[in-house]
Amino acid sequence: MSALTIRQAAGAEYSRVLGIGGVRGENVVTNDDLAGPIDSSDEWIRQRTGIVTRRRAGADVDVVDLAEGAARKALAAAGLTGGDVDAVLFATTTYFHQTPSAAAVLADRLGATPAAAYDLSAACAGYTYGIAQADALVRSGAAQHVLVVGAEKMSDFVDPTDRTISFLLGDGAGAAVVGPSDTPGIGPTIWGSDGGKAPAIRQTHAWSALRENPELGWPTLRQDGQTVFKWAAFQMAPVAEKALSAAGVTAQDVQAFIPHQANMRIIDQMIKQLGLPESVAVARDIAETGNTSAASIPLATDRLLSEGQARSGDLALQIGFGAGLVYAAQVIVLP
Repeated sequence: MSALTIRQAAGAEYSRVLGIGGVRGENVVTNDDLAGPIDSSDEWIRQRTGIVTRRRAGADVDVVDLAEGAARKALAAAGLTGGDVDAVLFATTTYFHQTPSAAAVLADRLGATPAAAYDLSAACAGYTYGIAQADALVRSGAAQHVLVVGAEKMSDFVDPTDRTISFLLGDGAGAAVVGPSDTPGIGPTIWGSDGGKAPAIRQTHAWSALRENPELGWPTLRQDGQTVFKWAAFQMAPVAEKALSAAGVTAQDVQAFIPHQANMRIIDQMIKQLGLPESVAVARDIAETGNTSAASIPLATDRLLSEGQARSGDLALQIGFGAGLVYAAQVIVLP
């Protein structure tokens, strides 16, 4: 047996988010614009979801276009360029190509070649999954700067006559740059899945079924609203509590709460379950942007910072949850 040993990479002791950026679809879509085909009203949608408008992109815009805009803003906020990026993690479920990855295409556009690049499919938890991986990459020495992007064009999968989820969805992209830090900036991630509830948020039929029977039409999204509400509102609060505990803080210590922007009633129920003080800034970007899946947390974070509701250095509890069903939560220091 050889007596030789191999070298193993070692990185920074700590990591943190260095910059955030976001881009929303350019079109403002009101509740009245959508109410007719689902036999609903502005009042019904507001009461059920808290959404007043949602942002959607034009037909000539795709998820990589949205991601590029958000990524450039995040890099500028971090004082970096594409050439400083060692890895690109792209969280999305609305990119139409199995290959090449959206991450590789984005890396090339940003001038990040030859950065490692791969896509993440974790739906509404995609961004928090990406932050978990970026933290690990930086602290392991596999990368110094990691670009994490959550980008979705949910309007491509909307059935205008569907009353379960269509009126919730918007388009946008959010991005964060994660890099080394002298002090802890990203707490341990608490994550997991419950595939037994996978049918609660689903595509109407598989792409293979469409190939075999074109009359099925374009696949769109559906959800079992009651199942999703109960799961998110009551089972995700304990996950968030575990993230707080793992980071060594309590609900009284955080300055911002940034949950996935799924539904305003879910957000309110989680605040109650967590016992968050009134002083905590709560992300409510869903009211004007809608549910943008993997993009929602970085978009909401960017908004809190840009509007002065939260500040650089604040502790923020963030949690993503959705189709899969999958979830991930962590405490971060805001850039």
